[in-house]
Amino acid sequence: MDLSSEQQLEVSAPTLESSIRGLEELMVCYQQADPAAAAALIERLSPQLYRFFAAQLGARDEAGDMLQEAWMRIHRVRHTYRAGEPLLPWVYAIARRVRVDSYRKRRRIAVRERIVEPLPEPAVVKDEAGDLPSFEQLVQDLPASQREVLTLLKVNGLSLEEVARATSSSVGSVKQKAHRAYDRLRTLLSAQRTTK
Repeated sequence: MDLSSEQQLEVSAPTLESSIRGLEELMVCYQQADPAAAAALIERLSPQLYRFFAAQLGARDEAGDMLQEAWMRIHRVRHTYRAGEPLLPWVYAIARRVRVDSYRKRRRIAVRERIVEPLPEPAVVKDEAGDLPSFEQLVQDLPASQREVLTLLKVNGLSLEEVARATSSSVGSVKQKAHRAYDRLRTLLSAQRTTK
């Protein structure tokens, strides 16, 4: 039983219309924090959005990144969708904005990026006392608060005042924790040197 092209259009048109209505109903449920609706919406629209991004770029990894960014934006602005309005134009307006922003970002990077020769690797200096353990190994036995203060001071290069603000404590408390951490590390290193 072959259907004419007009009959095929008549059969597919109600299916397409009900499919679009189904998407709009899913969006309304998504707005009401229904995780199943969100998952179904993502599953149904992601292939179309991915093709939308990939057709413009030709780069699969960038299209995947833009797809993820589009879903994050849709999530953030889902409250702006008006029930009863067409969903796909709303989604594609967001997707277009993501694509434009991505293009602008790539252009900014391309304009400012310079190709430079790789820097030579610095020579490794051996310690007279032997190889020291890594920083992580050294501080693993310290209490968490002392480890945090030492990492912020020595690895991240923050000042005492900045560490105090970051840890919600006083400068004196930071100094005390750092001093105790230094004493503990000296003891550990002395013990290590005597065993070698």
